[in-house]
Amino acid sequence: MHKPLRIAALTAACALAGGALYGAGVANAGQSTANSTHEPYNIGLLVKDIDTYYGTTADADGLYQASPDSPYAKDLARLDSAAERYIDQAARKAHHRHEKPAVVFDIDDTLLLSLDYEKRYNYTYNSATWAAYVNRADRPAVFGSPELVRYAESKGVEVFYNSGLSEAQRSAAVENLKKVGADVNLDAGHMFLKNAASPPSYLSACATPGAWTCTTVQYKSGTRKHIEDDLGYEIIANFGDQYSDLDGGHADRTYKIPNPTYFVG
Repeated sequence: MHKPLRIAALTAACALAGGALYGAGVANAGQSTANSTHEPYNIGLLVKDIDTYYGTTADADGLYQASPDSPYAKDLARLDSAAERYIDQAARKAHHRHEKPAVVFDIDDTLLLSLDYEKRYNYTYNSATWAAYVNRADRPAVFGSPELVRYAESKGVEVFYNSGLSEAQRSAAVENLKKVGADVNLDAGHMFLKNAASPPSYLSACATPGAWTCTTVQYKSGTRKHIEDDLGYEIIANFGDQYSDLDGGHADRTYKIPNPTYFVG
């Protein structure tokens, strides 16, 4: 997971103070950018707004947690409710047409919440501290995400994962997803992670052994294309906390998970 634009992108989240900005729909570029000539939003106030949005509190072990009563949790509940209704309808139609419906989930801050890391390191990124954090395999679930994964499975929808985590982090990701109850299709045939040393042939346009040049959109959309064209599934829904998780097509509908803490282009 490469997150070089954390602090700069925090300014794009300032409107969170005015209400929920996230929901279902096709991903687009409808966010403010870092190219404004106006004075940026005060970062100290923005961090307070982010804490308010998550209802951030430290638990007995000193770990930062989101509140189940927070605006963040309420936004997720609305999104999940709409997604479940859609998955039910889309799965019925797909099965009627003798198609194989599938859903695709990003992992970081789509299924597993990284708020404690963001707070602890003041919304900055370091590859060593991030790797150590992921390898602890103790991140809490994004509210409602394990239930949504299991709901899709219950409707006969194949669950896939399309993550920016590296191949070296596979065992930690699997362990963490099991802990939070998202124990569905956690095998290598369903969980796609970045493998720069030995990239798959379907990414050959931007990745060869030892030479990975894929952008996030190329990697994620290329993986979705593989799921549809090579594996024969119809992706009815794609879930991610970044627009780069969702851009590039190969999904009938996209769902943007709230995340005001960093930006991945």
